[in-house]
Amino acid sequence: MNKIKVDLFSDTGTRPSREMRQAMAEAEVGDEQLLEDPTVNRLNQMVADLLGKEDAIYLPSGVMANQIAFAVHCQPGDEIIMDKTAHPIHYEAGAVAVISGASIRPVDGERGIFQAEQLEAAIRSRAYHEPQSRLVSIEQTSNLGGGAIWPLKTIREVCQTAKKHGLATHMDGARLLNAVVATGISAAEYAEFFDSVWIDLSKGLGAPVGSVLAGSREFIDKAQYWKKRLGGAMRQAGIIAAGGIYALENNIERLKEDHENARYLAENICKYPEIELDLKTVETNIVLFKVKGIRASDIVEGLLERGIRVSLMGQELIRAVTHLDVSREDIGYVIDVLGELLS
Repeated sequence: MNKIKVDLFSDTGTRPSREMRQAMAEAEVGDEQLLEDPTVNRLNQMVADLLGKEDAIYLPSGVMANQIAFAVHCQPGDEIIMDKTAHPIHYEAGAVAVISGASIRPVDGERGIFQAEQLEAAIRSRAYHEPQSRLVSIEQTSNLGGGAIWPLKTIREVCQTAKKHGLATHMDGARLLNAVVATGISAAEYAEFFDSVWIDLSKGLGAPVGSVLAGSREFIDKAQYWKKRLGGAMRQAGIIAAGGIYALENNIERLKEDHENARYLAENICKYPEIELDLKTVETNIVLFKVKGIRASDIVEGLLERGIRVSLMGQELIRAVTHLDVSREDIGYVIDVLGELLS
C-alpha cells in the first residue's frame, strides 16, 4: 500500500498527540466495570454536564452508543424513525435487527435532515397490525448529508412532534461538537430535547477510543445492563478515557480549523470544470463532491497513488473529511494533485 501523506478518508483517522499520550500514561485508573475508575467517572460527569443530562456512560464505540440507546428505548418489533441516510441504516452491520429487534422507518429528508411534517406522516397508527412507532433518531451533523447541521428550530419542532405522539427521542451526536463550533449554539441547547444523546471522542476531537452516551439516571442505569450484555464493560479504562478528557479540554475550539480547511478545499476544487460542488453544502468538516466525465473510482485511485486517501461514496461521489492531522499545506497539496488528475 502507498504511504498515506494526507488522510481525508475520515476524521476517525486522527492520532493522539504527544500531550494526549502523556495524559493517558499518567491517568489514575480503577475497575471501570465496578464503576471504580476515577478517570472514567470524571469523563462521564464532564460529558453529562456538557450535554445538560443527569448521567453518562463511557463506551468503546459510537455504534454501541446507538445500539444501546435503541435497546433501552425499544422493544422487539417497535419502529425507529430516522432519515434514509442515517448511520444505523448503512454502517452498523444491521445491528438494530440483531440487538434490539426493532425495525427502521426511513424518512426522505434533505441532506439527512427531515421536517416535523415528515415525521408526523411517518408515525404509525395504533392499529394492531402495524409496527408501533417508538423512537425518533437524528444524526448531528449528518454524515451522508456532507456534514449538514440540523437547525435548532427544526430539532425543536421534530422533538415536539415526537413527544406529542409519545415517542422517545435520540441524537446520534457523533459530530455534535462540530455543529456547536460552527454555530455557537451550546451542546446542551442542542441536546435539551432528547432523551438520549452521545458524542464521539475519536473523530475530530482526536482521542483514540470511545464515545459517551448521556441521558437520565434511569436511562443510564438501563444502559449499564446493555453495556455488559454487549461486552462493552472494561477494567482499567481510565488510560483511554484520559484521552477523551484531554480532547474535551483542548480540542473542541480547534474544530474551527477543520471547518476552515474543508471550506478552503471546497472553494478551490469547485473551480475545476469536472467537479460538481455546491459551496453552500460545506458547513463543517465534510466535503462531498461529484466528478463529471470520469469515474470517481479512477480519481480515488489516482489520489491514493500520490499519497492522498479519500472515500469513494458512489459511482460519481467522493468524500473528503478534514481533521486535526490535516494542515492547510496538506490541503494545498490535495488541490494541486486533484487538478493534475483532472487535466
